[in-house]
Amino acid sequence: MRTNTDGRVSPDTDLSYSPYPLSLDERRLGLRTSRIPTALGPVTVRHGRRGSPVATILLHGAAGSWTTWTPLIQSADRFAASPLTDLVIPDLPGWGDTPLPTDDATESIEALAAAVADIARALGYERWQVIGHSLGGFVALELAASLPAHTTHVGLVSATTYSVIESTRHPLTRFALLPGFTALLGVMRVLSAFGAGGRGLVRAMHAVGLLRPLVTPLFSHVDEIDASVVAALATEARPRSFALAADRAALYDADLSWARIRCSVLAVHGDRDVFVTAGDDKRMAAVIADLGVSVLADTGHFAHVERPVSTLLAVLPAHR
Repeated sequence: MRTNTDGRVSPDTDLSYSPYPLSLDERRLGLRTSRIPTALGPVTVRHGRRGSPVATILLHGAAGSWTTWTPLIQSADRFAASPLTDLVIPDLPGWGDTPLPTDDATESIEALAAAVADIARALGYERWQVIGHSLGGFVALELAASLPAHTTHVGLVSATTYSVIESTRHPLTRFALLPGFTALLGVMRVLSAFGAGGRGLVRAMHAVGLLRPLVTPLFSHVDEIDASVVAALATEARPRSFALAADRAALYDADLSWARIRCSVLAVHGDRDVFVTAGDDKRMAAVIADLGVSVLADTGHFAHVERPVSTLLAVLPAHR
C-alpha cells in the first residue's frame, strides 16, 4: 500500500473550502439524461462528453445522487489538464430520480454493480474507470472484482468498507468502531418505519434550520458548506434506502470479492472522516494488490465536495 498524507496531493491552496455549490444544470455540464433498463428496474443516468472508448463512471453514496459529483466535475473543467470525458453518472436505485426495485431482495451489492455495467454497455462502453463515494466506492470495488477485464481503474472517495460492514453486523459489540455511523443507522431504521413520514421529518428539520447542525460530523467545516449541499442531504436522506444499503453491505464477503481486483485502486479520505478508519486502509491493502491511499487534512466524509481539486488529484492516475 502506498500511503500519502499530504506529500503528493496538491492542497486546494488557491480555492476556498467547499468552493462549488451542487449543480442541477446538466446541460451546462455537457450532460443529458436517459432512463436505462436494468435487472433492478429503469435507472436514471446523466451522461455525455464523449471522446474515448473508456467511460468514467461516477457512483454517489447513500443520501446522494448525481449532483454530489458536480463540484468535482467543475474542478476538473477549471484546473485539470483536460476535463473529465465520457461521463456516466447513475442515480443508484433508491436515490435521486431512480426508485428502489419493487422487490428489495434483488438489490445486493453484486446486483448494483451488474446494473452499473449494464448501463455503461447500453451507452456503448465496454471498458471503464469507476470512481465511487461512500457506498458508491463499495459498489465500484465489486464492479472491478466481478468484471476485471473491463475495469481499468478504481478511485475511492471516502469509501465505506470494512468498518461499516462490522458496525452493521454487530451494532452493539462494535459500536465504538464507528459510533457516528451506527447511531445514524439506528435513526434511519426508526424513521424507515414511518415510510414517507420519515423523509418528511428530515425535510421539516431542514426547513427550520436544524439539519445543518445535525450533519456537522460529516464535514470538517459545516458552516462553510454551501446551502445546496445541505438541501441535497435533506432531499436524499431516505431512511429505507439507507437501511437497505447497510443491510446489503453486511451480507457482503469483501475479502473474497476484492481479492479478485486486478486494476489499480487509488483511495482518498479525510483525516476527519467519521465513517472511514485507518484500519479500513490496512485491511484493503491486505487484499487489493495495487492500492494507493491518500489522506486529506482538515477534511470530512465528503472529500469531493470539501476538497474537489485535491480529491481529483488523488483518485485519477492521469493527474498524479
